[in-house]
Amino acid sequence: MIEELVRILERENVEWELYWEKGRGGSFRIERERIERSQRKFHSGIGLRIGYKGRLGFSYITGLNHGRRTLEEFVKRTVKLAKVSEVPFVGFPYPAKVPRVEGLYDRRIDEIPFEEAHSLARDFSAKMRELKNDSLTLSGSMALAVTAYGIANSNGVWFEARGTGMSVSTYAVKTDGKTGSGSYYQTYRSLQPFEELENAILSAIEEAELSYRAGKMEPYSGEILFEPEAFRAVLGIFLENLFGDGVYHGRSRFSGLGEEVAPEVLTVIDDATVPGGVGSFPFDGEGNPGERTILVEDGVIRSFLLDETYSRFLNLRSTGNAVRDFRTTPHIGTSNVMVMPGDENLEDFEGIVVRKVFGEHTANPTSGDFSLTVELGYVVKNGKVAPFRDNMLVGNAFQFLRSIRAIGREITRKGSFYSPRVLGIARLV
Repeated sequence: MIEELVRILERENVEWELYWEKGRGGSFRIERERIERSQRKFHSGIGLRIGYKGRLGFSYITGLNHGRRTLEEFVKRTVKLAKVSEVPFVGFPYPAKVPRVEGLYDRRIDEIPFEEAHSLARDFSAKMRELKNDSLTLSGSMALAVTAYGIANSNGVWFEARGTGMSVSTYAVKTDGKTGSGSYYQTYRSLQPFEELENAILSAIEEAELSYRAGKMEPYSGEILFEPEAFRAVLGIFLENLFGDGVYHGRSRFSGLGEEVAPEVLTVIDDATVPGGVGSFPFDGEGNPGERTILVEDGVIRSFLLDETYSRFLNLRSTGNAVRDFRTTPHIGTSNVMVMPGDENLEDFEGIVVRKVFGEHTANPTSGDFSLTVELGYVVKNGKVAPFRDNMLVGNAFQFLRSIRAIGREITRKGSFYSPRVLGIARLV
C-alpha cells in the first residue's frame, strides 16, 4: 500500500514525506499483588507531510490497508492543507547513510504468545505476594511491545526498521501508623530474566522502608550529592535550552555555541547509537541518521539539538533529533542522554544525598529556577543512613551546573538517561 501511495504522490507537483508504523503490545496491571487488568493493543497508520511553495500541510490516516480511492482523497486533503497553511516549509532531508544500531529488536518479544506473557505477569504478582508483609502493599505493571516503522520522501529517502520494548514497574506502600512509599521503573529493548522483575520489587520495598523512616530535615545550604534520578530533573531544565526551536525563536537562554556553562568535569552527550538503548534509533522521524552528538564538552556548549527545519533556519547541520509518531509532525527531542563519568569515587560519599524529586515540570527553563519536592533523600554519616523527605530542593539549574564539584565514576541507567552521581551546591528548605 505504501508503494501505491508513493505512485499517487509522484503525480502531484509537490514535495512529500510519508511516515508509517505498525505495532502491538500486551500490558498487565497488578493491584495489591493480583493481576487486575490484562490488555492487548494494536495500532497502525500513516502520516503525510506535503511541502508546497514554502508551506507545509500535514494529515494522517489510521490503518495500513486502504483502497486507492481512500489514498487519493488522503493526498488531495493534505495538498489542500498545505496550500492554506501558515506553517513554513524549508525542505525534507536527502538520503544519507544511517548507522547499524545493535540490540533494538528482540525476536523473543516479537514471538512470545500473549498467554506466555500473561504467565510471566502472574509469576511477577506471585513474587510480590511472597515478598510482602502485613505492613506492605505492592502494585506494579509489566508491558511488552513490538513496532515496525518506516519513512520515505520525494528526495529519495526510504528507510524501514523495527524495534521491541519491555517495561517493568513496582510501587510499594508501607503503612503501620504512618506511611512510606517506594517505586521502581525501568525499560528495556529485550526480554528480561525473572530476576529483573524480582529486583524491581526489592528496590521498591527498600525505598518504601526508607520513606517510612523519613521525616523532614532542617534547612540546609551547601554541598548535596545528586543521584542520577535527581540530577536528571535539574539537567533536563538546562537541556530544554538546547532545543533548536527554542534557540531560533529566542526562548532559549543561549543564542550561540561555545558558552561555558559548567566546570571541565561535565560532558553531556545525546547518543542515538547506543546498542540496546531504549532511546536509540538508526534514523529519526524525518529520515536523518541517528547520531552521537556532544552537547556539552568539558563544560562548554558544543551543539544544539536539531531537526531538519531548525537546522536550516540556524544554518547548522541536523543532529537527527526529530521524534514523532504517525499522528504527529516531527518535533525536537532527545535520544539517550549520557553524562560522562568523572574520576571521583562518590559511592562512599558521606553527607546529604538526594535520590528522587518531583515537580520539575513547574520549573522555568529560561531562568533555570526550580523548586522541587524531595521524594526521598538521606544523610550518610559514619556509615549510617538517616532518610528524609518532603523538603523543597531550591536552586537554579544554571548555577547548579556551574557549582559542580565532582562527578562519580559509576554510571546508572534510568530509561534513556545515563549518569553517575553528581556533587554540587544547592539548598533544602
